[in-house]
Amino acid sequence: MADSSTLIAENIGEYLRQHEHKTLLRFITCGSVDDGKSTLIGRLLYDSKLLLDDQIAAMEEDSKRWGTQAGGVDLALLVDGLAAEREQGITIDVAYRFFNTDQRKFIVADTPGHEQYTRNMVTGASTAELAVILVDARKGVITQTRRHSYLVRLLGIKQVVLAVNKMDLVHFDQARFDEIVADYRAFSDEIELESVTAIPVSALDGDNVSSRSQHTPWYQGPTLMGYLETCEVADADLQARPLRLPVQWVNRPSEGFRGFSGMLVSGQLRPGDPVRIQPSGQQSRVSRLINMKGDLPLVVAGQSVTLTLEDELDVSRGDVISDASDPVEVADQFECHVVWMHEQPMFAGRPYRVRIGTQLVNATITSIKHQINVNTLEHVAASKLELNDIAVCTISFDRAVPFEPYARNRDLGGFLMIDRQTQQTVGAGMIHFALRRSHNIHHQHFDVDMEARAAQKAQNPVVLWFTGLSGAGKSTIANHVERQLYALGRHSYLLDGDNVRHGLNRDLGFTDADRVENIRRVAEVAKLMTDAGLIVLTAFISPFRAERIQARQTIGEQRFHEIYIDTPLSLAEQRDVKGLYRKARAGELKNFTGIDSPYEVPRAPALVVTTEDESPEDSAARVVAYLREQGVV
Repeated sequence: MADSSTLIAENIGEYLRQHEHKTLLRFITCGSVDDGKSTLIGRLLYDSKLLLDDQIAAMEEDSKRWGTQAGGVDLALLVDGLAAEREQGITIDVAYRFFNTDQRKFIVADTPGHEQYTRNMVTGASTAELAVILVDARKGVITQTRRHSYLVRLLGIKQVVLAVNKMDLVHFDQARFDEIVADYRAFSDEIELESVTAIPVSALDGDNVSSRSQHTPWYQGPTLMGYLETCEVADADLQARPLRLPVQWVNRPSEGFRGFSGMLVSGQLRPGDPVRIQPSGQQSRVSRLINMKGDLPLVVAGQSVTLTLEDELDVSRGDVISDASDPVEVADQFECHVVWMHEQPMFAGRPYRVRIGTQLVNATITSIKHQINVNTLEHVAASKLELNDIAVCTISFDRAVPFEPYARNRDLGGFLMIDRQTQQTVGAGMIHFALRRSHNIHHQHFDVDMEARAAQKAQNPVVLWFTGLSGAGKSTIANHVERQLYALGRHSYLLDGDNVRHGLNRDLGFTDADRVENIRRVAEVAKLMTDAGLIVLTAFISPFRAERIQARQTIGEQRFHEIYIDTPLSLAEQRDVKGLYRKARAGELKNFTGIDSPYEVPRAPALVVTTEDESPEDSAARVVAYLREQGVV
């Protein structure tokens, strides 16, 4: 009995060792609705003989309830896990499945075909090395095929399998297959897809999926599984590239040890190798490479490690350890593609958080150069991005970061955009290159700074940001505040919404996009005025929290004081001396705050001023009293 147990253990150990050293291929399936993506993955799982008896029994039972094969076994149910997917017979969410063969391990992502779920496809494709694009042999290349192919190329997937599915429904006609392939290759050449392999298949019956079909004697290429098992994976290519190791954690288990942990995203590393730390540019040599098993002589791309350096250097999370002779670039402004993934639109000038590599930075889309119609590849002008829109933009970070173009390195060239208030992921970006100005423009130091100018005026420069509905009394109260400051001998300036639009912002309208840009410019002007030592008062509706947060970030937390003029809409309309509310109610004035454009109430203003039972002079006196409490006057 002991000998039998030993033999079983040895066999299991040998199997695990073989499994450990198999290469891993991540791939996605994509296509239009009902092209058979889930059925194809179900066939791959079934043919790999990794399904347990209870899984097969559950699939057979589910097929009776949800199946689309008229009483037969529906292989798609192995993948379509959501109840809504089963009810509709479509894929909505991204479904991941693991399987393996004797040659290779696989992780496949089944991505949705509907256009409204483009963000889900982007999620699935972000880590894939190969895409299987399905085409219904009856329909041929359609708009969704082109859309998915463009996204595949955009997301850096270089290998594509064109699986012409449901060949059984066109009687395995070679002429139809050749026609579809020719049509697709014309489009793939246009978008510069590097490698396309076309395979005629029937996912339902298994033709050319795992075994060669007797119905296609005219086809001499590989089966789908045969191609997946033998195609090149990125491991060897990544190992041949320069070293890139984003620092994920500064490892200090004790006073006597300080290491830097992370995963190599490219290159190789040995003890003694010279390295450069970016963005600081400091150089040193690797002292040790360590993992849970102890010291290592070599680490390659895809492996995680803790390393120590010969020198005591200031290295933090987000820094990149790179090849000393070929270091990673550093910049803070870029051209990039952006895929918008949220129901709320994106506007240029609005602030976001950005996750790039292992660090989190503040960022602003500075311009939308053009939106891309991925169905026609046409470039169109855009002032905002809606859900699933794709555009070429310029983006500015609040500090220089190590990066590589996305086409060269996904880990250091791709980023996620995060809403500052909800912390939700709202977009994904792919860096093309650093803008030249990010290298050529530097901060110029001057001997006379803000502190010197403020000391000369004997005051503390701040920005009083008055916000509220039109007619709330912002300008009136701000005017009274400035008069009192003037009487106290303080140096101030009032920036008023209407006055600014006569000059600096005369080119802007009142769309959401123009409102965002209006507040961005005003915040920059206010910052310059505080740098001159002034107390700045701004009277703007500034309806969006995101823009007020951006203004706070631009000006500085300590110098920004948000004052909410809290006036009911009904009272604001009664004070409507300009007749704007009346015009808005009549439909003559579009995008008017409080009527057909929202006002987002401040969540934590420094001061709330209610004007229902208070005169403008009394409100102003409250503001000045607040300034005294804060040590401003």
